Amino acid sequence: MSKSMSRRSFLALMGGSAAVLGLGLVGCGSNSGSSASTGSASTGDSGSKKYVIATDTTFAPFEYTDESGKFVGVDVDLLAAIASEMGFEYDLQSLGFDAAVAALESNQADAVIAGMSITDARKQKYDFTDPYYESYVCAAAKADGDVKSLDDLKGKTVACKTGTQSADWAESIKDRYGFTITYFDQSDMMYQDVQTGNTAACFEDYPVMAYGVKQGNGLAVIGKDDGTYATPTALAVMKGKNSELIEKFNKGLKSLKDSGKYDEIINKYMKA
Repeated sequence: MSKSMSRRSFLALMGGSAAVLGLGLVGCGSNSGSSASTGSASTGDSGSKKYVIATDTTFAPFEYTDESGKFVGVDVDLLAAIASEMGFEYDLQSLGFDAAVAALESNQADAVIAGMSITDARKQKYDFTDPYYESYVCAAAKADGDVKSLDDLKGKTVACKTGTQSADWAESIKDRYGFTITYFDQSDMMYQDVQTGNTAACFEDYPVMAYGVKQGNGLAVIGKDDGTYATPTALAVMKGKNSELIEKFNKGLKSLKDSGKYDEIINKYMKA
């Protein structure tokens, strides 16, 4: 994902790093019920390592807050199940995607799990676990609007989320379809911008958009790319670091798949 990773500049990342370093990590949840860590993996009372794992804020169905205020999603449930299976502790920090990556790169987090796609560019900086989901990208517009296909985007502005595969796809086809792009940090901000008519469509990971459409977000898919921009999703650590977490995650994931628990989690959030 060469364009988006360089585009992240990393002015946004440097700003995110400063915010993380200056304020500490604000935890959304922890599997151990303890307070959030403000640094990388710490040693708990039992002497075992507790991992600080950063994630996005709103990226349903991978991570989001449900009606009861509980932080849930594919990433959240998979991580909890794998940690339980493998016997490790972690603090899950809901920071937003850019800030999560900034925390990882500034050694404020040990890993990122945020519906993060494995790309050649990212593999130069990060090590990934085995994939836990195969994703692709799509574009969506107001369900009751005039934009019904990518051809209808000529001369219009679309919304993309910074640093994503869907943004890369939009950049690769913008000249062909004649649209311009504006960028957002969060998915819900994109959706709202489309709903208010400021942008004609938004580009998003398909499972995220499909979930949103099912939940009544008022949008409809107008195009997709399930070939060039189809990518596996995995947990990421900095290259050469936390290899033991990679190993634990992979073993736990395999165990969940063998037992059928993995399918239960995926179907809970993504079953049609």
